[in-house]
Amino acid sequence: MSHPDDVRNVVLVGNAGSGKTSLFEQLLRARIPGYRGEKDTPERLSQLYLASLENGDVVVNLLDAPGHPDFVGELRAGLRAADAAIFVVSAADGVDAAAQALWDECARAGIPRVIALTKLDAAHDDFDVVVEELKDKFGEGVLPTHVPVGRGTGINGTVGVLSRRFRDYSGGAPVLHEADADHEALAEPHRGPLMEGLIQEAEDDDLMDSYLEGTDPGRDYLLKDLMKATAGANLYPVVPVVQGIGLGAEELLSLMKQGFPTASLHPNPETVRLNGDPEAPPVTDPEGPLVAQVIRTTTDPFAGRLSMVRIFAGTIRTDDTVHVSGHRSFFVGEDDAVRPDHDDEERIGQIQHAVGTDLKPKGVAIAGEIVMIPKLTTAETGDTLTSRDDVVVVPNWRTPPALHPVAIRAATRNDEGKLAVALQRLALEDTAVRVSRGVRDQLVLWTTGQAHADLLLNRLKDAYGVNVEPEEVRIGYRETLVAPASAIGRHVKQSGGHGQYAVVNIEVAPLPRGEGFQFVDKVVGGAVPRQFIPSVEKGIRHQLEKGVATGHPMVDVQVTLTDGKAHSVDSSDMAFQMAGAAALKEASQGNVALLEPIDKVTITVRDDYMGAVMTDLPGRRGQMLGSDTEGRLVTIEALVPQSELARYAIDLRGLTHGTGSFTRAAHGYELLPPALADELIG
Repeated sequence: MSHPDDVRNVVLVGNAGSGKTSLFEQLLRARIPGYRGEKDTPERLSQLYLASLENGDVVVNLLDAPGHPDFVGELRAGLRAADAAIFVVSAADGVDAAAQALWDECARAGIPRVIALTKLDAAHDDFDVVVEELKDKFGEGVLPTHVPVGRGTGINGTVGVLSRRFRDYSGGAPVLHEADADHEALAEPHRGPLMEGLIQEAEDDDLMDSYLEGTDPGRDYLLKDLMKATAGANLYPVVPVVQGIGLGAEELLSLMKQGFPTASLHPNPETVRLNGDPEAPPVTDPEGPLVAQVIRTTTDPFAGRLSMVRIFAGTIRTDDTVHVSGHRSFFVGEDDAVRPDHDDEERIGQIQHAVGTDLKPKGVAIAGEIVMIPKLTTAETGDTLTSRDDVVVVPNWRTPPALHPVAIRAATRNDEGKLAVALQRLALEDTAVRVSRGVRDQLVLWTTGQAHADLLLNRLKDAYGVNVEPEEVRIGYRETLVAPASAIGRHVKQSGGHGQYAVVNIEVAPLPRGEGFQFVDKVVGGAVPRQFIPSVEKGIRHQLEKGVATGHPMVDVQVTLTDGKAHSVDSSDMAFQMAGAAALKEASQGNVALLEPIDKVTITVRDDYMGAVMTDLPGRRGQMLGSDTEGRLVTIEALVPQSELARYAIDLRGLTHGTGSFTRAAHGYELLPPALADELIG
C-alpha cells in the first residue's frame, strides 16, 4: 500500500434476509482461491466483520455490518470506517420499513451507496419494475449501471450500461464479451438517464457536449465520472445479483475499483482540539499529522484486546508512541461514568492487516487503511489516536440508547467473583451496553433489545466462563400514607439488670408528592427527654427506608412526636429508636398506598406507525402529552409507568417493523392503582 487511492473501504449494509452476508462471502470467493467461507455464528452476525481482498491493483477492505436493529451501533461504526457502502436489497421482498431505516442511517452518515439487488431469480417482478420501486423509495438518483439478461431463474448474465459489455454466466465461470444488438437493446433505456445523472453529479461540461453531439467519450472516461458522481452520495448505481451462479460479484468488484470513491475523495470527519475548539477535517495524506479512530474493540480472555483502527490521515508504524484521546463529553455534553474522558500515551505493537479473513503482520499503515492493533491497554472504541505533538479528537458516532433491562445474578459464588471483571470487559468492547445497580442492589444489564441481551449472556458464559441467571427486574416502588393517623409505640422489656423502656405517641399525615419526610417535635413537659428525641427520629427514618408493608421505602410523610414516657434507668437511645419504628408501623396499619415510578417517554416513528403506537400507549397506562411532526417523522411524548416499559424496546420494534426508537427519563411518582397495589401489599 503506497497511496490512499490504492485502497477501497466498503461496508455492506442490508437488513436480515436481504442476502447481505451471502454476498459478502460471494465477493471473497471471487478473489480468494480456495476460500470456503465463514460460519454464521451469533457473534459473526452481531459484530462488524472485516475481510480484505486484492482486486487488480487496489486492495478492498470489506466490512460486513449487522442488519439486526439491536446492533445498529456496529452499523454506525462501519459507516464511520468505510468510504462507500454496498446497500443490499432483496428483489423478492422489496424495500420494507427495516430497509428504509437502514437507508436513512446511510443518508445521515453521508456515505456513497451502490445498490446490490439480490434474489432476482426469486422475484415476482422483472428488473425494471423493481428499479422503479427503488426510485420511489430512495429517489431519482437510483440508476442501473448493469442490467440482467433473462428473467427469474433464466437470468444468465449482465450488460454494462456504460461499458456496453456482456458478462456471460451461462457456462459457470463468467466470460466477458462485447454486447450484441439484443444486449444493447436491454441497456439502451438506462443509458440516457445514467449519462444525464453523470453530467449533473460529476459537473462535467465536456461530457454534456459529447452527449448532446451523440459521441461516445469511451468507457474509461465515463468510469472516472462515475467515481466522481458516486462520491457525491446522490447517484446510486444499481447492480443485479444472483448468488447461486455468482452473478453480480465481478460487476461489483469492477465498480469498487473504477467507480467507488477512494479514501481521498470521501470527506473525513471534523475534529476538535483538546480545548474544545473545532478543527477542519484532516487531509487524507500519509505525510500529514496522524489522525485515526478505534472503530471497534474485541477482548479475548487469552490474547487480550484487539482494536480495529481506521486511519484518516498520517502514518502508523510499529513501535510508534501515539496519543490516545477519549472525550465523549465534547459531543454529548456530559461525562460518562463508565467510559470517562481520558488522555494517555500508548506504544504501538505489531500492526496487523486483513488478508482475506486472516490477520498478517505489517510494519507500516497509511492514511486510508483499516488495520488491527493488538494490546492497546487504554484505547477504547471511539477513541482517537494522534501524534503526541498534534492532538485532536474525532467525534464518536451516535451510540444507540440501551433501554431494554435484563436483571442478572451470578449462578454460584465462584461466578460472583469473576462477574465484575467480565462485565467491565463487555462494557469496553460494546459501547451499547450499560451496567447499573437497581432496586435492592440488583445487577441490571441495559441492552438494545432481546437479541443483544441473548448475545451478552452467551458471551459471559462462552468467552469469560461466567454463568449467570436472569431474574425479573425489580421496580422501585415507594410506600406512602393514605390518610392521617395516630399511634403509640412501645418498647418495654425487663429481663434482669437494666431493662429497655420507651413509649412514644405520634401523629402521621401524608405530604404532597415529592416532599419526602418531615419530622415535627411537639413534646412538652419533658415527657420524652430531649436527648432521646433524635433517637425517635432516627428509628422512624430507619423504618421509612425499610418500608412497612412491601419492603419499599416510605416517602412523603410527616411524623409529629406529641408525647411519650421514659424511665430514669431503663430508657436508652436504642429503646426510643425501636419505639419510634414501632409507632410508625402501628400508624400505617391499613393506611398504606403504593407509588410507582413514572418515566417521560419520547417516541420517534414514521407517520405510517403513529396510529399503532398511540393505540398501544393507553394499554400501558400511558398519559399522552402531545406529538409533533417533521416530514414523515412523528415525535410522541407520554408519561408511562416504568413497570410497563420493561419490554418496550422490543414491543416498539414490533409495532413499527424495526423502525421506531424512544428515549426515557425519570419523571416522578404517582399512585399505583389500588387493584395493582393490592397484589403487592397482599
